[in-house]
Amino acid sequence: MKFVDEAFIDVAAGDGGNGCVSFRHEKYKEFGGPDGGDGGRGGHVFAVADPNLNTLVDFRYSRRHEAKRGEHGKGSDMFGAAGSDITLKMPVGTIISDADTGEVLFELLTPGEVITIAKGGDGGFGNMRFKSAINRAPRQKTPGWPGERRNLKLELKVLADVGLLGMPNAGKSTFIAAVSNARPKIADYPFTTLHPNLGVVRVGPEQSFVVADIPGLIEGASEGAGLGHQFLRHLQRTRLLLHVVDLAPFDEVVDPVAQAKAIVGELKKYDAGLYEKPRWLVLNKLDMVPSEERAARVKDFVKRFKWKGPVFEISALTREGCEPLVQSIFQHVHAQQLAQNAPAEVDPRFAGEPPRG
Repeated sequence: MKFVDEAFIDVAAGDGGNGCVSFRHEKYKEFGGPDGGDGGRGGHVFAVADPNLNTLVDFRYSRRHEAKRGEHGKGSDMFGAAGSDITLKMPVGTIISDADTGEVLFELLTPGEVITIAKGGDGGFGNMRFKSAINRAPRQKTPGWPGERRNLKLELKVLADVGLLGMPNAGKSTFIAAVSNARPKIADYPFTTLHPNLGVVRVGPEQSFVVADIPGLIEGASEGAGLGHQFLRHLQRTRLLLHVVDLAPFDEVVDPVAQAKAIVGELKKYDAGLYEKPRWLVLNKLDMVPSEERAARVKDFVKRFKWKGPVFEISALTREGCEPLVQSIFQHVHAQQLAQNAPAEVDPRFAGEPPRG
């Protein structure tokens, strides 16, 4: 399935049905009075967060979504039926904004969450609504109200706990394949990854976190070079970034430190908030470095990179060092989840009082 993380759609809720002008006609009933019913409301347009979807490709080829209008009112006190609603299934993590103003309207962050993106118009009043002591034969009615119409932009930001950052061929796809059940395409040429891949890493019973792998970044990505800049948005909701560095590049002329600094620079240009996220350094492909040279090469890299944060040495291919890294990631993510879901502080003056109903 093609991965699409941006789409534009037009939605139109149904118009309300018109009210009816009618009078009761029955044999031997001389002053029957008004009996025109109201029109039915127009159909609403809903959006639901479906955890089984991971792309907006359905909306790339189906742009117009329109609900049914309500039925008109009828005689004999019959109201019109409401128009049929429509529900649009979207991936969890979809941001819905106004395409004209850019204002963010909704965010689908919880699986199964349902929101109303366009409200159907109310039905018009029939003449029985205008009956009174001084207006016994009203001939007034009102038309149905129009439903809401919107031009919307859909933007998908995947929900992941950990994001992988690095140059093409740094070993990000190999790492996510080694620690999760994800099976991304892996090859020995740049830009093998063309769209984000998600993998669930299971640490123990009911203990897991989600890793997102995006296409590799290159220098100039913030100005449009390469593919990675198109998918950096998917890292904005992560709790931790892993900067994966190829410590044994094929080309000996390539300096891993210069590449790592270029990645950090592109990250800062793209989004300051993303740059400020917790970031760990993961030195990969140590299996290609002679064992007697590993310590010196790692020490030299950290010194020239001027890195003061956590450093992990791994080989994603042989899975050497992956388990300690996975355990550390889970502890970090779990601690952040506990801090985020911590109960609000209670004023000690009211700590002993029972809740008031």
